Parts: sequence; structure tokens; C-alpha cells
Amino acid sequence: MQHLQAASRELFNRTPDEIFPSVAALSDHCQMQRENSAVHWLSPDRLHAQSLDTRTLALAEAEDLSLPMNDWSFGQLCRLANVEKRTINRLTADTASRVFAETLPRGNKPLQVFTVDGQVRSIHGGSYTRLHDMEVLDAVLDAADGFDAPPKGFNGATGLYGGEQDMFCFLIDPTGWIDIDGESFAPGFFVWNSEVGRRTVGIQTFWFQQICQNHIVWDAVEVFDVKRKHTANVHECLNHIRDAIHRLVAKRDARRDRFAEIVKRAMGEQFEDADEAFKTVVKTGIGQRLAKQAVELARQQGRLTIFSMVNALTRMSGKIVYAGDRNEIDQQVGQLLALAV
Repeated sequence: MQHLQAASRELFNRTPDEIFPSVAALSDHCQMQRENSAVHWLSPDRLHAQSLDTRTLALAEAEDLSLPMNDWSFGQLCRLANVEKRTINRLTADTASRVFAETLPRGNKPLQVFTVDGQVRSIHGGSYTRLHDMEVLDAVLDAADGFDAPPKGFNGATGLYGGEQDMFCFLIDPTGWIDIDGESFAPGFFVWNSEVGRRTVGIQTFWFQQICQNHIVWDAVEVFDVKRKHTANVHECLNHIRDAIHRLVAKRDARRDRFAEIVKRAMGEQFEDADEAFKTVVKTGIGQRLAKQAVELARQQGRLTIFSMVNALTRMSGKIVYAGDRNEIDQQVGQLLALAV
């Protein structure tokens, strides 16, 4: 089993304005970003950094266009000019503009300058192929039936993030719990993208047992990854994302059907009397006192079946304070349910 920490890293790296309360809110944000975006193809021979005041630079093409930059696009401009960003930040804007005038490469291959609301978000060469966050979310929403954000984490983190540099989405099926080899798992996945070259586009699907307040995914199995760089065929990744989620959903539904059949059998498997029910429960490792209480609770519910005993023990487990004891009992309950297979 693996412990997946991608969502936890996002939780601690995101500012409050990058956290969204729902998938719909994140989707609306990404759609608005796309509608307000534009791509300018600028000639390197005419490109320069223009000082707006003593501390502010803009990206300009001759006298025709002047666009303010954010931190990411300014870093890209520094890499393009092969100058140290920390050094440039120590200079006045006028001095920095003269440094760029000396160091920016020239040529006739245009650069694509990506803007949102008139601000430069990224600077790339012609080979970069942009995939909008909204396109990725559309693929997710098209395939992820029944999935939603995980329980809120530390400081109200939702697992749904969108910022100037990238998007990250953490979804689970809160009703998708099924039994795998006597232990309970639910399906989930991470999906991510960057419109500005900050990271790849991709998805990671998995089955998990627990999610903590720091959004660490504990005891994950069947972990599957797909990721692509933003090159010519990057849009093919949208089909890979849909396929990965469809496989997760298909396995969830198949396992649900199998689990439903086990529950149906468990409802029909009746013990001869309370003594047989007690002995069977104790054989799974559950203590005699707890087994006796479970038998009494099951008798109050009606027939003494495997399912009624499982139901009684599950209800009693939920009242146990310590997670370690609760998990141990839950595993023993899984062994009891397995008798109906």
C-alpha cells in the first residue's frame, strides 16, 4: 500500500484565494479565465522590457503593445534572457530594462505571449501547446459520476485549487466504499494541469482507506498514473483522463455489485441460535464482551443473521474513541462478512 501526499503538498502551498469551495466554483473560475485570455504572437526582434515606474516592468513590442507581467512570466523572461531573477529584482526597473535590452535573444521565430485580463501569464516558444484548465475539468466532469471533493482539511482546505500557475483537483466517491480482501476502500483521484508551463497535465487514480486532515491519502492501492507534457499532441491526454476515470468507475460499479451480492447472502445466512452467533463472532478475534453485546443488539433488530451481526458490530465500532481499536474491529467485521461469500 502507498501513502499519497500530492494533495497534502497542495494544501500547504495554496493561498486562500486559490481555494475553491466546490467543483462548480472551480469550473466557473477556469471558464472565466479562459474567456478573458488571449495569445499574442510577438517578434523577438521587437520585444523589450519597459519600465513603468521605478520598480515595475512591462513586456512590450516596439511602441504598439505594453503588458504588465506577474511573477511567473517575469521568471520566464529572465530564463529567456539567461539572467538571474534574484539579480534583476535588486535593480531599478530602468536598469533592469537595459539589462534585458542587452540579453534577450533575437530572431524571427515569434514567441507566444499568453495573457489573462491584459496581464502576461506566460511566455513560450512556438512548440508549446496550451491545454486550458477548463478543458481538463470538462473531461473530468464528463466521466466522474458520483465523485466530489474530500472532507475539508487543515485550515478549510478543500482539495480544489486554481491559481495563476496551475490547477489541482482532488475528488473521491464518498459513497463508493467496498470490500477488497476483507478491508474497506473507496475510489479517488488527483487531476492537475498548468496553462503556463508550470507542470504537466495528468491524473492519478487510486483506491484508499483513509484521508487525514492534512489530506494525506493513506493505504492506497491500485494506483494508476497518466501524465503528458504540453507538446503537439497534449490534447490526447483528455481522452486518457476520461479513460482512467471510466476504468475507476467501472471497477467501482463491478465491486459494488459483488459487494451487494455478498450483503444479500449475509442477510440470508441465519444462525441457529444466539450461542452459534456468539461463537462465530469470537472466532474472528472479537472479544467475548463485545461479541455478547453485539448478539443482544442483533436480537433486538430481529433475525440473527451474518448481516445483522455485522451491522451491530459496525454500529458499536463507531462509538469507539481510539482509531486503532476501531480499525482492528472493522477488519474483524470484514472477516465475518466474508463468511457469506
